[in-house]
Amino acid sequence: MEEEKKKEKKKGGLKAEIISWIQVIAAAVVIAFVLNNFIIANSKVPTGSMETTIMSGDRVIGSRLNYTFGEPERGDIAIFEFGWICENCGHAMGEDPAPEVCPLCGEEISKPDMLYYVKRVIGVPGDVVEIRREGTVKASELSPSPALSAPSASGEYPGAKVYVNGEPIEEDYLKEPMVYITNGNETEDGVCRFEVPEGCYFMMGDNRNNSQDARFWRNPYIPDERMIAKVLLRYFPNPGLLK
Repeated sequence: MEEEKKKEKKKGGLKAEIISWIQVIAAAVVIAFVLNNFIIANSKVPTGSMETTIMSGDRVIGSRLNYTFGEPERGDIAIFEFGWICENCGHAMGEDPAPEVCPLCGEEISKPDMLYYVKRVIGVPGDVVEIRREGTVKASELSPSPALSAPSASGEYPGAKVYVNGEPIEEDYLKEPMVYITNGNETEDGVCRFEVPEGCYFMMGDNRNNSQDARFWRNPYIPDERMIAKVLLRYFPNPGLLK
């Protein structure tokens, strides 16, 4: 009789331990779900468009709460929805919603992955962002970039400066001097002008001479509902706060 009681107690203890572990795992899953969907955003940066602030391959964490309870601010580094990724061939596509068939691989698309970008907020709703031709930049000061054509005979490029609402902005985060690169949308006075609509944001990369950003998009403005999180820190490979 005593031995049977011990066996029953042992069985009950094992069952209780299993239930306890299931509860711990379930709680961890719920916490991770809440964190990843409502509090933080975890992203890997695939390109060098934000160098040297963020390098290609860096992993960053952003706060969703900043944009849930507040608005993106000029100067923020932000994670935002941009396009989609084919679930079959893995190619990232442009700004439009995913079609029924991938134009590259020809496969049917049923569950496309979301394409996220990480760039800096330069213009907020109501801002007028101008990219003005200003000064020159020596070719020797620049890293190689497919966006740059051959320099002039003197070995220089036309320089550029970003103005917001008529005032030049300080951009000490830029990788190198900014070259005047346009998408054919400059005015007669050599200025690229963007008037940011209400509820939208104008985004640019810190690696200004090698960044496919709002200057070149068909629609240069990101709606508020696609702004996901404010990037706070890099956790891999070189942990540190970002600004």
